[in-house]
Amino acid sequence: MSFAAIQFRRSTAAGRLNFASAGVNFARGQTLFRSRASRYLSFSPSKGHQGSQAPKGSVPRHPRHWKRAAIVVTTALGIGGYVVYNYDTAYLVASSAYRSAIVAKVTCQVAWDYYRNFPELPLENDPSISADERQRILGVRSSVHLRSAERLKRVLMVNGGIYIKLGQHLSAMQYILPMEWCTTMQSLQDQNTASSVEDVGHTIHIDTGKTIEELFSEFDEVPIGVASLAQVHRAVLRESGQEVAVKVQHPMVRTYSDIDIATTSVMLEFIHSIFPDFKFMWVGAELRESLPHELDFRNDKTNAEQVEWNFAAHADIPLVVPKMLQAAERVLIMEFIRGQRCDDLAFLRQHSISPSEVSREIGRAFAEMTFVHGYLHCDPHPGNLFVRPRDRKQTTHGYNFDLVLLDHGLYRQLSSRFRYEYSEMWRALMRGNKDQIIYWSHKLSGTDLYRLFSIILTGQNWETIESKSLTGSSTPLRLDIDTLREEQPDLLRQIAEILSSVPPVLRLVLKTNDLLRMIDKKLFADQPPAVQQHAQTRTWLRVSHYCLIAIRNARAADINHNDSRLGFIKTSSRLSRLLLNWIRFWVYDTTLSAYSVFLTIEDVFIRWRAMLTHLVTHA
Repeated sequence: MSFAAIQFRRSTAAGRLNFASAGVNFARGQTLFRSRASRYLSFSPSKGHQGSQAPKGSVPRHPRHWKRAAIVVTTALGIGGYVVYNYDTAYLVASSAYRSAIVAKVTCQVAWDYYRNFPELPLENDPSISADERQRILGVRSSVHLRSAERLKRVLMVNGGIYIKLGQHLSAMQYILPMEWCTTMQSLQDQNTASSVEDVGHTIHIDTGKTIEELFSEFDEVPIGVASLAQVHRAVLRESGQEVAVKVQHPMVRTYSDIDIATTSVMLEFIHSIFPDFKFMWVGAELRESLPHELDFRNDKTNAEQVEWNFAAHADIPLVVPKMLQAAERVLIMEFIRGQRCDDLAFLRQHSISPSEVSREIGRAFAEMTFVHGYLHCDPHPGNLFVRPRDRKQTTHGYNFDLVLLDHGLYRQLSSRFRYEYSEMWRALMRGNKDQIIYWSHKLSGTDLYRLFSIILTGQNWETIESKSLTGSSTPLRLDIDTLREEQPDLLRQIAEILSSVPPVLRLVLKTNDLLRMIDKKLFADQPPAVQQHAQTRTWLRVSHYCLIAIRNARAADINHNDSRLGFIKTSSRLSRLLLNWIRFWVYDTTLSAYSVFLTIEDVFIRWRAMLTHLVTHA
């Protein structure tokens, strides 16, 4: 730099040229710098410069060229220096931009594919459309659905984290999305990319202050389960020798969470700007509310202990919650329990476990959470519900299995007022009481779309509800969404209106219902149709039972609150009203129980008949 300073004193213009030259060639050495600087000084000087003239035949160069070069080089050096000294921030910005860009790309591709290639569905009775042409149109529509779902699924798997969570949410929206979308997204429940063991070890060390070797005498490097936000490893504690499961958060989930939620919100707003009826911006708000709780594993420990306490008095329900041993923000160490997914029919058959009993006890457990405890696990997909074989004689509940409830990050507290209104809505649905359905539907959803709200809540068509057939043996197995879309062309707009109007807690309850219905469908997939129908009917009977409990408790609380004054007459009146309330519940509930027993007996005869038919056919 001393050489440049000497040259700068000779002339202001020449000094500027040499300063730029020094900046450009600093890394190349002083020898190269001096040789080029002397050559630059021989060029024609600017006006007023008294230095030497350029040699004859040389090409003059305007000093502005070197100003531009200096600016470019200085900017490049500045960016390079920033990246070197702030590598993590620069990498985060670049990778976040890339993640957002591929989401934007696939969103545009899907929108364009639907715009160009998705044909309108002709009416069922349109005489101008032949049956073959109608089937061809249905095939094209199905292909577009499947192609679009696969595109989005690939992007969700590449980005991981909350994008996987979003895909799992989409898989449960069977009342909105075509079956191709739901089926494609279901694989995201157990197909996630695992973090490296180095990243796992680093996270454990940062959060617990100890290395894997210091904490565990054994640690399986291959995870036994990989979810959207974390993965689980089997290990053995060094101090006690106890076998444990170690849940470790993926290292970049928290880093990307804010930008991923913002990207999701922007994409939903973008789709809404193109398709005004698409009002699902609440998805971004829901993620923004739920994700911070799910990313702090100390909440898992608190929620698990609360559920265990809630079910401590229910020895007849085979629900098991792993003991939480140690919890940090991103690391959770818990009791290790062996088992298999609740919808694994081969595993259930291998251990002589009845799928119908598994279905019934899952329904009972979640009905208790919803209608009685008001503390609901809102993510009951099959990966979070395991079945552990047991010896029936060694259990207090009398079953040959335990239901192991996992992943306690997403819970919601249901107020007593909400539980009462929700129970009254279900009771009206079971009775097919249209006036009551309209009233309670408006109370819960805030809209006048009582028919569609009832369909979303039950998964059945309106004709079944109105004919009081939900608790009848002729209940249809599932709602035909395609037929519903054909009958109501503005179905998506109406569904969007309902979901954007209901309280956030009700949306999670609806999601939980959908996930439980999916489990039921898988558990009875290989049963005769009549048995499947009876299973669905028993679900409604079970819901009715717990609705009656919630209504009984709410009315009893109301009686005690209004008639709390002392005195013989007041006390007698209050006790008589409480007794009448209990008798009314007992009469209704006994009728439901008797009908459920009848269906169970009928199922036995149906299975025997199917077995005999099979033997005769293959004899």
